Amino acid sequence: MLSERLRARTADLTQQVGAALGKTGLSPNFFTVLGFVAVSLNAALIAFDFLRLAGVLLIFSLLLDALDGAVARATNQMSPFGAFLDSTLDRWAEVTLFFGMGVSLSHSGSPRDLALVYWAACGSLLVSYTRARAESIGIPCKEGLFTRFERMAVIVLGLLTEQLAPAVALIAVLATLTAIQRLWVVWQHRAVP
Repeated sequence: MLSERLRARTADLTQQVGAALGKTGLSPNFFTVLGFVAVSLNAALIAFDFLRLAGVLLIFSLLLDALDGAVARATNQMSPFGAFLDSTLDRWAEVTLFFGMGVSLSHSGSPRDLALVYWAACGSLLVSYTRARAESIGIPCKEGLFTRFERMAVIVLGLLTEQLAPAVALIAVLATLTAIQRLWVVWQHRAVP
């Protein structure tokens, strides 16, 4: 996965930033909530058709979203609730972005575009759900062609180029294929004792 490679390459920088932010006394959950608020503001910009501005700001919002884990590790404040809050708000943030894109695309009056937004949102949630459900039954399931990182990259590109409909269509198809891929991974584990 692209996100795992990027995470490995930026681990030292992330650790340094996390340590610096940890000295502020702000909790990792503060950064989790702040990242969610920032992404939600981007969704509002998308809904009002400020697509390029939303694309630029989304990059910074997503970088902000990565800080909670770095602060948690640097300050040794990792907790089950923090992980739960982070993953839950990540899903809400993604749905908020799809809502903003749906509003923006509704201006064209195309039912097809709205159907694609719905499909993309459902596919994206299923990618996350299949991993969470697999891990709840003891099967690690990080595999995936199109994880959150790739979906966010496509959204940013779609915003910067003002090509939302093709971006949403790509996410709809590839997120669905990723959810199916994860089903396959779990199915292959069925015979393993």
